Amino acid sequence: MVVGDFFMEIRNVAIIAHVDHGKTALVDEILKYVGTFRENQDTSNFSMDSNQIEKERGITILAKTTSIIYNNVKINILDTPGHADFGGEVERIMKMVDGVILVVDAYEGPMPQTRFVLKKAIDAGVKPIVVINKVDKPTARIKDVVDEVLGLFLDLGATDEQLDFKVAYTSALNGTSSLSQDLSTQEKSFKCVLDLIVNEIKAPDGDESKSLQFQPALLDYNDYVGRIAIGRVFNGKVKVGEMVNCLRLDGTEKQFRVQKLFGFTALSKVEVEEVKAGDICAIAGLEDISVGETITEVGNHERLPIIHIDEPTLQMTFGVNTSPFSGKDGKLLTSRKIEERLLRETQKDVSLKVEPIDSENFLVSGRGELHLSILIENMRREGFELQVSKPKVIIKEINGIKCEPYEDLQIEVDDEYMGGVIEELSVRGAILGNMTHIGSMTRINYTIPSRGLIGFATNFMTLTKGYGIMNHSFKDYEPVVNVDLGERKLGVLVSSETGKSTAYGIGQLEDRGIMFVEPNTNVYEGMIVGECNRDNDLAINIVKGKELTNTRAAFSDKTVVLKRPRPITLEYALDYINQDELVEVTPNFIRLRKIILNTELRKKADAKK
Repeated sequence: MVVGDFFMEIRNVAIIAHVDHGKTALVDEILKYVGTFRENQDTSNFSMDSNQIEKERGITILAKTTSIIYNNVKINILDTPGHADFGGEVERIMKMVDGVILVVDAYEGPMPQTRFVLKKAIDAGVKPIVVINKVDKPTARIKDVVDEVLGLFLDLGATDEQLDFKVAYTSALNGTSSLSQDLSTQEKSFKCVLDLIVNEIKAPDGDESKSLQFQPALLDYNDYVGRIAIGRVFNGKVKVGEMVNCLRLDGTEKQFRVQKLFGFTALSKVEVEEVKAGDICAIAGLEDISVGETITEVGNHERLPIIHIDEPTLQMTFGVNTSPFSGKDGKLLTSRKIEERLLRETQKDVSLKVEPIDSENFLVSGRGELHLSILIENMRREGFELQVSKPKVIIKEINGIKCEPYEDLQIEVDDEYMGGVIEELSVRGAILGNMTHIGSMTRINYTIPSRGLIGFATNFMTLTKGYGIMNHSFKDYEPVVNVDLGERKLGVLVSSETGKSTAYGIGQLEDRGIMFVEPNTNVYEGMIVGECNRDNDLAINIVKGKELTNTRAAFSDKTVVLKRPRPITLEYALDYINQDELVEVTPNFIRLRKIILNTELRKKADAKK
């Protein structure tokens, strides 16, 4: 890349970490340090996590690309998702970079998703730099955590070169860093981290004089230019308006004209005229371009190795809202609108698969509950109404044996709650790995069928009174365990009438279980309004009012004091429901319901079971 009269070197690096270990905050601080923003510019709202849900939840959902200029070196930085549901993006990004910055919390140390993302980096053969973040925490275990990281590298089969990693110590919150474990050496600067990137990570291979080779690793989409391929130019150069050749995954070829070329600067995509070997860019012009294909000059048929894409492990049904309240809240209701939205999502999310079941329902497959619940949440905010089924794992046949996905699970609990958690996991098919003590907490590792995790998050928070920490990541497909996993054991309270719930009706039924609704809530027949304290479902009249008479009894005017209802979030609802139930999702409401709404028909169906 030529700037002025000198050749500007390039470094391509990805930031990887477990969820909430501070990688996005670290990138934001680096952007501020190199003067990306004006002195008088408000940076309180700037973040690589630009999506509203990302900001609310503090997680990275989609990989982000930026670049900075430091000491006449252009550094392309890719901020990757930390959650295992988006691990496919991490794996593909490894094809675009020559090094990674592994960010690890100075107290928590390596976690399940640290292992998950680091394994992707080690398998790809890229050079690691370790950043121990949050060193300012009073509970920081800096020396122990560095030893744990080294142990993790050894466990994952790192090469001698990868084991010779350099370590920086930072506090992204305070904007400080140093190369020493001694906290007194922390300086208000990220110079040492940037120097490590420039000195430790090699410049990208690639020859500008050779024929063009570009490979998409990520996809973006907008309504103006359609699908946008984000990747690295491995050889040659590409210009706007140039005719190029796409070597498709199915072996065919297709020529197209490059309509737009985008580079990345700070938090923006900027249009550029030309990109050369070693750099990262985005290309628009082919509406159905896919991850892993190769773009070359016309006449060149030399393709790059195809990028592997992780297969979906979980699926659920998305359908038209058929409840009596359909159309009262959302504006986008029809199957055509839902199908258009789902197919549009597949344009930029290669891990998502959509298949029509019938005219009103679609089978949507993804990488996990978080992956699918974020899609539902985005649709809800856009004005959609829909109903979704309980997530279920995808069973594969491998060498004639039915196999299901398994996950590595790590939990941290206070010792007083440990017995209940271990008992709950044992009935969910979990296999105990190892157990370590950290202060008053115990960290336990398990291998568990993905089925066993469905609905566990809710129980786990109840068992630990909200103080437990749980993390999990996909491990492998293993033979199916013939155990009924993932179904809720308790029954539910189902409204037998349509109308508004009353304080009197709720008060009369509170001894039957825990309510999900408040007085004066609109309910319909077949809607789930509470959890039964027994293992069977119970049809109840929650709209019942007190009969009025001419007789006034003592204490008749006494105020009814009701228990606070259990709040229902989207993730809770998806975890909670059983196979004969659905979640009704609208812009302002999350409701639980039975598939069969009519009380009598439902009783007959249950009797046949």
